[in-house]
Amino acid sequence: MVNPLTHGSVEVNGIRLHVAEQGEGPLVLLLHGFPESWYSWRHQFEPLAAAGYRVVAPDQRGYARSDRPADVASYTLLHLVGDVVALIKALGEESAVVVGHDWGAPVAWLTAALRPDLVRGVAGLSVPPSLPGGLAPTAVSRHLYGDRFYQLYFQAEGVADRELAADPAATFRRVLVGGSGDSGREPRPWVVPEGEGLAGLLGDVAGLPGWLTEQDIQAFVDDYARHGEHAFTGPLNWYRNIDRNWELLAAFQGLGISVPALYLVGDRDMVTALRGVAELREQLPVTAPGLYRSITLPGCGHWTQQERPAEVNEALLEFLGHVEEQPA
Repeated sequence: MVNPLTHGSVEVNGIRLHVAEQGEGPLVLLLHGFPESWYSWRHQFEPLAAAGYRVVAPDQRGYARSDRPADVASYTLLHLVGDVVALIKALGEESAVVVGHDWGAPVAWLTAALRPDLVRGVAGLSVPPSLPGGLAPTAVSRHLYGDRFYQLYFQAEGVADRELAADPAATFRRVLVGGSGDSGREPRPWVVPEGEGLAGLLGDVAGLPGWLTEQDIQAFVDDYARHGEHAFTGPLNWYRNIDRNWELLAAFQGLGISVPALYLVGDRDMVTALRGVAELREQLPVTAPGLYRSITLPGCGHWTQQERPAEVNEALLEFLGHVEEQPA
């Protein structure tokens, strides 16, 4: 019988990260995306732990129950990779397989690229590697999608923060359902309608799909509501460092991923509709020569591990087995 899921906190780089943990064995780190928390991995803990792994999912810097530095510049990819490196050490481990979804994927890809001595294998869900900066520079996004592209809309401090925090339950319903394969819309870039705020981007939600319950919504709300009107400021600060990331990481242009890699994406994920993503996916065997598999999940939207837990767990377990077979 697998030991129960536990919660705790770990100090890394002068901040405290909340972590959820289950199991014993080789370390597997699960890095969530925006606007989520450790809870987005709720379906992965027990299956991976039962297979003999120590599964740890932090609330990343600025999110949910973890500390939220006030300085916007404290949320660069170098800070985020540094948190992963420090977390591995703080957990008493020498290495980990790092799995990331959405924003967690660029963190996972870059950690693997910069620290192959610590990362035994890397898996990215939804977002393919675009090294070293992760997301496209804001000038590129502005040229492709205009000023109302959601990543650009997030740049103004306080605007999206207030809108998202005004009603966290409605925010999570709109974002999770609107970005899913059950939205009823074809995948498209998220562009905020002129004269409207974020509520107009995804619209109202009449009901929840089978993979998402009111209890799930409440779990996210409970972790965010404690921070009031600043609940989403830490997460949004990740977007406010997009250009700074490219500046700071310029020395690592051309860097690849040398460790075993896995990529999963839904064919109804909004990310697949972004310009350049198809090319990044085609380049995966070049960017990551140790690519084990690239998997597309039919009917799945953006919330990969929540919408398709059985398929994701199967793929992760198969990949973890492959990683463990590699020579030390």
